[in-house]
Amino acid sequence: MDAIHHQLLLILSLLFAVFFLCIISEKLRMSVPVFLVIGGLLISLFPKVPHIAINPEFIFVIFLPPLLFDGAWNTSWSFFWKRRRTISLLAFGLVFFTSIVVAYFSHAMIPNFPLAMGFLLGGIVSPTDAVSAVAVLKGKKVPVRVQTVLEGESMVNDAAGLIVFRFALAAVLTGQFKMQTAALDFFISTGFGICIGLAIAVIIYFLYRIAPDNADIDTCLTLVTPYIMYVAAEYFECSGVMAVVTGGLYLASRSHDFLPYDSRMQANSVWATVRFLLNGFVFILIGLQLPIIIEVLGKREILGYALLYGIAISILVVLVRIAWVFPSVFLPRMLSKKIKLREKNPGWKIAFLISWSGMRGVLSLAAALSLPLMLSDKVTPFPNRNLVLFITFVVILFTLLVQGLTLPYVIKKLDAQEVDIELTKEHQEEAIRKSLYKVSVVFLTKKYGSQSLNGSFYKKLLVKAEIISTVVDKKLEQLDAEDSKNLMHIYHMAMLEVIALQRNELVNMGKNVGYNIELIEKHKLLLDLEESKINIELGISKEVVEEKNELAASDPETLTGLA
Repeated sequence: MDAIHHQLLLILSLLFAVFFLCIISEKLRMSVPVFLVIGGLLISLFPKVPHIAINPEFIFVIFLPPLLFDGAWNTSWSFFWKRRRTISLLAFGLVFFTSIVVAYFSHAMIPNFPLAMGFLLGGIVSPTDAVSAVAVLKGKKVPVRVQTVLEGESMVNDAAGLIVFRFALAAVLTGQFKMQTAALDFFISTGFGICIGLAIAVIIYFLYRIAPDNADIDTCLTLVTPYIMYVAAEYFECSGVMAVVTGGLYLASRSHDFLPYDSRMQANSVWATVRFLLNGFVFILIGLQLPIIIEVLGKREILGYALLYGIAISILVVLVRIAWVFPSVFLPRMLSKKIKLREKNPGWKIAFLISWSGMRGVLSLAAALSLPLMLSDKVTPFPNRNLVLFITFVVILFTLLVQGLTLPYVIKKLDAQEVDIELTKEHQEEAIRKSLYKVSVVFLTKKYGSQSLNGSFYKKLLVKAEIISTVVDKKLEQLDAEDSKNLMHIYHMAMLEVIALQRNELVNMGKNVGYNIELIEKHKLLLDLEESKINIELGISKEVVEEKNELAASDPETLTGLA
């Protein structure tokens, strides 16, 4: 029982530290993940602070699936698909290229460091972190292309990095490595991971469609879904990362079909809290690992050399990313006339923003910590394990502090303009409102304009359609008393039809990369709020009618007196 109390107290203390550091970072206007890492480092230096070791399986199974799923859920499929070439070049091409460069560089620089160990280190430090990229860019004014590419890259490249890591680890353990076998296994792992993710997503989709609407059940199912996808794919030795990302993108693109308004609102609130807690724990845990990693190296002389190796490899991965991004952005335009005509020139500012946003994170640290203590013979210690762990920590720290701290300044200084979206945010806002009003008027005129309804009622419908995206409550004061109850019900049902029509219009507009996805999501939320209000009013009126009917059945005279 004492052990349970101790663990609980430790978790609560970390939660309090996360809350406190987030408040300070908001006050100082610093990037929250960077400040949490610094805070974790400072906390680890206090005397009598217990050393908290990260369990790699805890990261892979508990943290990774929901964070990947959340990223996929909030990514526009149309934007993602349009940038698939750039994302693939970064998520797969850059990961493999970085792994190769790091492998040969570390093999040449570090004494007695085999090439297989170099590939192992390269697989660990090559993928950027999904959490870091999204968290650092949150609230910053960056072009949609940059945000989409970075989010897509950081979600997908985990799979490539982990596959390189696993093959290199097998080579170190067994002393054998076959390129053809590794390439075949990569495509099988990735392909079947995608298939498993899609299959589970389709099953979940139909479960939602046939199950009765219940916001609590729907929200719980969204929380369980990423774990099902990840565990199922890993069970069949496929890429759990690709399964979660693919399944998340599929469900997100169809969420308007199977999630009612109350489920969407509740799930969004719950996921915002989950995202905050997981991100906070991830980054503060990175900082808290410093004493443990320093201890494993032992001697101060070894620590000094390891620090130099870590800084050199950190600079290398930053330079390799810059060297890869610029050609991958501009070369396809030079080599293909179709690409040049189809896509607008992003410019060097956008290319530099993408190249400078390559922060590493907890996935790299978890991969390094998962290295076994012994080789396959269970007798020989795993070579250079502590050195790899320390270098990985230095690379994470270097990219988070150097790039993470300077990125807001770089964004402000460059002031890169939108390329995919031509209209300003204000113009898009007006265009969305006009489009929603237009489809509403056409629908109402066609369905209700020819009916002999009260003129003020029809006018109210049109007025309501024009301002449906606001939270203004229009009262039907001009309706006659005897017809008000019936007309109010017709009015509410008509407005629910209008909301459904407008939501479908927003979905179609979201597929057009000319619109800011945040604006589309804002108007979807406003529609959900409007639908919630109307359903509450319908529920109240229904309860009143049912109560009067029950009273009439039991005591008709009392009902007559009340009337």
